[in-house]
Amino acid sequence: MANLREIKNRIQSVQSTQKITNAMYLIASTKLQKARADQERTRPYFELQKSEMKRIFQRRNDINSHYFYPETGRKQAESYAYLVVTADKGLAGAYNTNVLKLAEGEISRHKKTHLFVVGEYGRQYFMKRGIPIEKSFLYTAQNPTFRRARRIAEELLALYNDGTCDEIRVIYSHMERGVESKAERVQLLPFERGAFGTYVEQTEGIRKTYEFYPNPTAALENIVPSYIAGYIYGALVESFCSEQNARMNAMKAANDNAEELLGNLSIQYNRVRQAAITSEITEVAAGAKAQRRKRRKKHQDNQST
Repeated sequence: MANLREIKNRIQSVQSTQKITNAMYLIASTKLQKARADQERTRPYFELQKSEMKRIFQRRNDINSHYFYPETGRKQAESYAYLVVTADKGLAGAYNTNVLKLAEGEISRHKKTHLFVVGEYGRQYFMKRGIPIEKSFLYTAQNPTFRRARRIAEELLALYNDGTCDEIRVIYSHMERGVESKAERVQLLPFERGAFGTYVEQTEGIRKTYEFYPNPTAALENIVPSYIAGYIYGALVESFCSEQNARMNAMKAANDNAEELLGNLSIQYNRVRQAAITSEITEVAAGAKAQRRKRRKKHQDNQST
C-alpha cells in the first residue's frame, strides 16, 4: 500500500492537472462563442448568393455551366479532390478520429484522388500512413477566416476548371442541434441543378424584373467561386465549433474524472493516515505495557532480595 507522502503527491498532481483541464474548458468555451458569432454575422451574405443562383435558374432554362451536372444526367467521375478539415492538435475526444476514418474510407474507394488537408493533426495522420497530400493549409484550423477560405477555394477550383478532377468533396464535422457534432462528406462540385430550383415560365402580362449582365450564364459563373469560398468558410467555422465543443466535453469529462479520483485518493489517504495513527497508538500502548511489566518485575526482584 502507498504511504502518506506518495498519496499526497498524487493528490497534488491530480489537482494541478485539473487546473489545466479547467482552463482549457474555459478557453474552448470562449472560442466556441466567438466562432458562432462570426458565423452568424457572415451567414446572410452567403444565403443571398445562393438565392441569386436560384433566381437565375428560375428565370432561364438554357443555363449551360460546367459547375453543374448537365440536364442529361451525371456521368461517372474518374478523379476526385478531397478537402479534409481536422484540428491542429488533439485533446478533443473523437473529433479528429471520426473525420479521418471517414476520409480514409472515401479515399480508399477511388484510384485517383487529390488530397487537401486543413489541420496539423490530419497532415501528420496521412503522412504516417504514406497517403500523398496535394497541399496542406497551415494555421487555418485555429483561425478560420474568409480570406483563407477563398484561397482554398481558388486551389480547388483551379483543379476543377482545368479538368484535373471531376468532383470536389469536403469532409468536415457538422454541428447538429448545436450540441452534437458528426463527421460528414459533402459534394461541393459539380452542383445538382435541382438544388437551386427549376425554371418557372413567366405568365403573360408579368414583366421580367431581373436582368443579368452580360448574360445569365456569365453572371452564374461569376457567383459560383464566391459561393464555393463561402461554403468552405462555413465548413471551416463549423469544424472549428465542433472542435471546441468536443474539447469542452473532453475537458469536462477529465474534470469529472479528476473529482472522482480526488475523492478516492482522499478516502485512501484518510485510511492510511488512520492506520498509521492506530499503529502509533498500538506501539505506544505496547511500549507502556512493556515498561509496566519491566517495573513490576524489578519491584518483585527487589522484594525477593
